[in-house]
Amino acid sequence: MRRTQFLLSGLALGLALLLSAPRARAQDAAAFVRQTGDALVQVVNSTAPRPTKREELERVLDRTVDVEGIARFALGRFWRAANPQQQQEYVHLFHEVLLNSITSKLGEYRGVQFTVGRTVPRQGGATVQTVILRPNNPPTNVQWVVADTGGSAKIEDVIAEGTSLRVTQQSDYISYLQHNGNSVQALINALRRQLAQASG
Repeated sequence: MRRTQFLLSGLALGLALLLSAPRARAQDAAAFVRQTGDALVQVVNSTAPRPTKREELERVLDRTVDVEGIARFALGRFWRAANPQQQQEYVHLFHEVLLNSITSKLGEYRGVQFTVGRTVPRQGGATVQTVILRPNNPPTNVQWVVADTGGSAKIEDVIAEGTSLRVTQQSDYISYLQHNGNSVQALINALRRQLAQASG
């Protein structure tokens, strides 16, 4: 699961970019990102205590990211093998792990800048190309896959330097499951332990 850390960093930035952003249609995706640049600076440079930042980020996460869709994609064919209770708990744990990962990465983006490139239309939304600039770090090319979900814009995927967050997450989870008897419950237990360690 370590391979996802770089991509989770990218998603942390993406969420900050979308902080307090209004709903956007797919064709407005570039403006959607561009208009919220000031919010990024506010989040990264905020002096609010960590718990307050986490609460704020949770609201952003729930409003702007298709968390359940990404979670289901990450589980692949094993989603159908899970019973309803396991599906519900897995999505909840995925949400919490993602939120913790994002919160832990925000401090790395002080002084961040970004530029918005072209928008490529796609079925049901668009992909927005950006370049992320951080002090003492090389530029990073990040694409935001924005979909129209239920009438509002949602982040469906983050592609950093050509690598997809949700595809990488799926690869990690499937590999874990294959090495643990194809047991969804084993993955759920692993996510529980990850959260316990983070809060310990």
